[in-house]
Amino acid sequence: MIKAATIAGSDASGGAGLEADLKTFEEYGVYGMAAVTLIATMDPHNNWAHAVFPLEEKVLRAQLETIFAGIGPDAVKTGMLGSSYAIELAREYISAHKNRTYVLDPVMVCKGAGEALHPELNRDLEKKLLPLCTVVTPNLFEAAQLAGTDEITTKEQMETAARIIADKGAKNVFIKGGSKLAAASGLSCASDLFYDGTSAEFIESPLIATEWTHGAGCTVAAAVTAGLARSFSVREAVLLAKKFITESLSASFQLNRWVGPGNPSAWRKAF
Repeated sequence: MIKAATIAGSDASGGAGLEADLKTFEEYGVYGMAAVTLIATMDPHNNWAHAVFPLEEKVLRAQLETIFAGIGPDAVKTGMLGSSYAIELAREYISAHKNRTYVLDPVMVCKGAGEALHPELNRDLEKKLLPLCTVVTPNLFEAAQLAGTDEITTKEQMETAARIIADKGAKNVFIKGGSKLAAASGLSCASDLFYDGTSAEFIESPLIATEWTHGAGCTVAAAVTAGLARSFSVREAVLLAKKFITESLSASFQLNRWVGPGNPSAWRKAF
């Protein structure tokens, strides 16, 4: 059995975080494990306002010991870590793991929020985890944070950011531009960028007319992780993840008046 682990936050609404990761792993035929770093909630009595509740360090360590020492994953993904000790524990266990296939999804913001949740942790994540990763999968906001650049609104700025991030230690960079880049630069397609340390490749797909995109970033990173667990090359894993999220968003649905996720099982009809 092929196994993958996610070290991430739990989304009480079920659309993002480790819930999205495990659903995606399942669609790829990969056995999923999860170490919960924090619990994210949304308040239906206050316009879906987000709150995060980190788990204690000893609780996170016990989960990681179960996953890494007790079982052993073929690939690992990190999502929202949310604390300095979560970053350090992720570094400790991933760096010691003999099969270091690792996808860093540098989650810095909840959907609907406009600022990094913990800006003081960004440099810590960059220093400790970026050099370990097989591929890093930032969105436009996260890519600008990692690269130390202004807001990214063009394909040229995406490529510049990817090169800077690679120079900081990432072996491969996959920047998720999607509909946000299209809106910012007037593109008629959803455009993402894959950079392998040498050459940049823009991966494009039709724009999906939906506002129900909760968990899309987590799903893409989880799909890349599952692809790597199945021994695809990084480029192959990225290309398949792009197809996977396109099908998922094509079947997205409204969960309540604030939010709606994609449907990760939608690709069963397409492949």
